[in-house]
Amino acid sequence: MMLSRTASQLYWMSRYMERAENLARLLDVTHSLSLLPQSRGGADIAAALATTGALDACRARHPQLAAADVLHFMTFDAANPASIISCLKYARENAHAVRGKITGEMWENINASWLEARQMAAEGRPLAGFFDWVKERSHLFRGTTYGTIQRNDAFSFIRLGTFLERADNTARLIDVKSHLVGHELDDSAADFYLWGALLRSLGAFEAYHELYRDSLSARRVAELLILRPDVPRSLRACVDEIAELLPRIQGDTGHRAKRLAATLHAELCYDQIDSILAGGLHAYLAQFLSQIHALGAEVHGAYLEAA
Repeated sequence: MMLSRTASQLYWMSRYMERAENLARLLDVTHSLSLLPQSRGGADIAAALATTGALDACRARHPQLAAADVLHFMTFDAANPASIISCLKYARENAHAVRGKITGEMWENINASWLEARQMAAEGRPLAGFFDWVKERSHLFRGTTYGTIQRNDAFSFIRLGTFLERADNTARLIDVKSHLVGHELDDSAADFYLWGALLRSLGAFEAYHELYRDSLSARRVAELLILRPDVPRSLRACVDEIAELLPRIQGDTGHRAKRLAATLHAELCYDQIDSILAGGLHAYLAQFLSQIHALGAEVHGAYLEAA
């Protein structure tokens, strides 16, 4: 059985890398949306911050929530523990602590990402280019991990961190965007931009048009991002991975975590979008977030806390 400290550092290394990419995706789309004539200005910015849980902290530093201030706060502000630069720093610190458990190529990738990000922050790199760079580095890290590390418990904890973080992020994004629309799921022209932005932030815009081949429908966007197992950032795809990974971890602990994962997986397999919407999208997502947080707590208690 892997030491809990080692498992925790591997798990958080991957969570922070995934979080950095999720932030880059969210901020990139929010920035682009704010430049459109249909922009809702401060509402778009506040929604982005609400997704990350950093709204109050940013308001304390920047009461007006000006777009430039918010983007810097969430991107390059090292004093903000939720910024991209901080996520990359924490990922690197955790990777350094477990260098003996990851491959040399993984370490080189994550260390170079931190060093380059720090240099970009000092130089004031244009944000659009920086967001693309963060996504590329995250893809490279995952690809290097998948292509070089042994399929053992280290691999399982790394992947588990990725998909728990991704599931949480996807649910928060759907919930915040649906609240920003301000009414029940609608297909109005004004909301077209919000649903398109949501799909782009989750890398699912092309998948939507390949699957449905028509203009954006709020119902289908929700279905795609919640229930489609073939869309990598959907809730179903994330939980599929989690439910497959947990039973692979060696040892006799984690029964409650495995049971919670199996229950959540079964629910997503058999849920239907019409029943979800009938009960209220926000209520469904709030319940999902509660379940995913409970699962994360069980994983932490079973595997990541020192006995």
